[in-house]
Amino acid sequence: MSRIATRFAQLKSQQRKALVSYVMAGDPQPQVTVPLLHQMVAAGVDVVELGMPFSDPMADGPVIALAGERALRGGTNTLDVLSMVQQFRQQDTETPIVLMGYLNPVEVIGYESFVKQAHASGVDGLILVDLPPEEAQDFDAILKQYDMDQVFLLAPTSTEERIRYVAEHARGFIYYVSLKGVTGAASLDTAEAAARIEKIKSMTDLPVGVGFGIRDAATAKAMGSVADAVIVGTAFVKNFESLAPEQAVSLAVNKVKELRAALDELV
Repeated sequence: MSRIATRFAQLKSQQRKALVSYVMAGDPQPQVTVPLLHQMVAAGVDVVELGMPFSDPMADGPVIALAGERALRGGTNTLDVLSMVQQFRQQDTETPIVLMGYLNPVEVIGYESFVKQAHASGVDGLILVDLPPEEAQDFDAILKQYDMDQVFLLAPTSTEERIRYVAEHARGFIYYVSLKGVTGAASLDTAEAAARIEKIKSMTDLPVGVGFGIRDAATAKAMGSVADAVIVGTAFVKNFESLAPEQAVSLAVNKVKELRAALDELV
């Protein structure tokens, strides 16, 4: 069983919800990323979602897009991200790591070469925002060879046909994008999202995580009451733009504790 499946099974047995944290690799400086991840896990993160910086991030709002720009300016590339995962694994062999990014850098490296190196580094799964499930078969075949999960996105606009297709082909978990917009948007309709999550869960046994628009204890608790995981990124990333790294790390860790406490109230 994969690290992702193992972690969700553990949490389910404890009747707890997963906290998935997104951070951008290399932001604001490459040397900050691995220590930040360790501190966030110690504070209560269950699954790490690590962003691969890319110059044209179509799904990201301004906060995460700027984080990617900072990482690129600092010299972080896709292979550097894999090196960071490898460093993380020297101390933590249990926390699942899912890379989130875009297809172009993966194609430049080559599907098999990228997956082979990602697996060797300790990556457990991939979210490639611009690789539709219907066009992912070749990539997914390689992922399966290395026992890695491909996590697909669903949105408020996803048809029932698309939901069923994703439910049949996804592994690890399904990522429900809770609103029609980009990361960090402020218009989360928790009731609508809850109804959509219930529909998705009726079609799959996979865990369903919800992201985009979750920023505080209230929204985390509302979504955690219906989903198996809440996925938070902008609330962690935003402080690296204006604060010194040590201050931003401290705020990120405190945010993890706030969200973890809120989710644990659901037990």
